[in-house]
Amino acid sequence: MLKTISPLISPQLLKTLAEMGHGDEIIFADAHFPGHSLGPQVIRADGLLVSDLLAAVIPLFELDSYAAPLIMMATAADDELDPAVEQRYRRALFKEEDGPAIERIERYAFYERAQKAFAIVITGEQAKYGNILLKKGVTPRM
Repeated sequence: MLKTISPLISPQLLKTLAEMGHGDEIIFADAHFPGHSLGPQVIRADGLLVSDLLAAVIPLFELDSYAAPLIMMATAADDELDPAVEQRYRRALFKEEDGPAIERIERYAFYERAQKAFAIVITGEQAKYGNILLKKGVTPRM
């Protein structure tokens, strides 16, 4: 265990976050997401909620400021979206501060992005459309 690093972040996830470069994307996916069939590195975080992992990761992860850094899956035409899911993710990422908008893209377009992602973290999240993509930015100088 490391000081100031959340115990929710596994060694594999910490290594992955450190290896990512500017513009690389990571997906925090719900338990239903077909991550293993899409191709990139898959990290299991069974039993954890996406919002809890987002809160643990965001102190270590600079979001991209040149392109949309947050993307979620849009609903199918005949389905409904629970706005509380996005609100929960925003609170985890930004607490009470304003942050960048969360864009939505069509389901199959999201899967295409996932195929090119640096990694997919499959969680125990059970919310429908509970998948979010984070695009890494440039870490500022210390």
